Amino acid sequence: MRIIFMGTPEFAAISLRKLVKEHDVVAVVTQPDRPAGRGKKLMPPPVKEVALSEGIEVYQPMKVRTKEFREVLAQIEADIFVVVAYGRILPKEILELPKYGAVNVHASLLPKYRGAAPIQWAIIDGESESGVTIMQMDEGLDTGPMLLKKTTAIDKHETGASLHDKLANIGSEALIEALELIESGEAEPITQDDALSTYASILSRDTGRIDWSKSTMEIERLVRGLYPWPSAFSYLEGFGNIKIINTEAAYNELSYDGNNEPGTIIEIDKKKGFWVATGSGALLVKRIQASGKKEMDVSAFLLGNDIQKGLRFEN
Repeated sequence: MRIIFMGTPEFAAISLRKLVKEHDVVAVVTQPDRPAGRGKKLMPPPVKEVALSEGIEVYQPMKVRTKEFREVLAQIEADIFVVVAYGRILPKEILELPKYGAVNVHASLLPKYRGAAPIQWAIIDGESESGVTIMQMDEGLDTGPMLLKKTTAIDKHETGASLHDKLANIGSEALIEALELIESGEAEPITQDDALSTYASILSRDTGRIDWSKSTMEIERLVRGLYPWPSAFSYLEGFGNIKIINTEAAYNELSYDGNNEPGTIIEIDKKKGFWVATGSGALLVKRIQASGKKEMDVSAFLLGNDIQKGLRFEN
């Protein structure tokens, strides 16, 4: 099939790499280059880099709801649009251009976790499984008929980064399978049950602010789900904001009566880290990133900083 691919981040780039081996990708649409790094140099999206390496024409419109952009797409005469984490909502007049419409690779088991951050919220909410849904797109936000689902378990040590990579690979394989079903006429769209839907809201830096009055497991999942971005964090008196990178609910290593204020450092082990009181017990903090510093194990942080029991993280 002649395909126009629309996507932006690395999650989408993995699908594009797979797609060019199986189909005729005639054009790629991605978001404009953005400034990044300390020098704020304009950097191309990962999808653009893949497209250029494959010799594919790249379009980077500032707006998609224009007559000019619709005409550009129409002139290419694609059979189908494949959309993966493009970051823009496409209007009906664009979705209806190709013979087979537009399909989307969505990183959740729809109708759960519609929206911008399904990978992270599945971990934060304590789901035991996640997956990818290939969906026929309509005008709504991840509301179209489902064509194919692939499921995977969420490991107890899963992070946002590891689940991202896992689902990106599953998604690329599911996309190829779904396109074969569409082309052969064997695809069987299933309408989503809106009553079962949940919304995975967009992440911001403040999403990672730790409320130490929550349970140990809630905080532990927040840390894992938001790694590597935007990261869970808390303000430690005398040391400023500290990103919490890795933790463990190590109840069996600590005798704790639960009488300390949540956020209080209640025990220190120079090899393992320090335990912080939570709303349901305590959490072992093993790896952090202090402001302006690189990530490091707490054992290394303790060598150069005077951390004492009773010091508090503030909500």
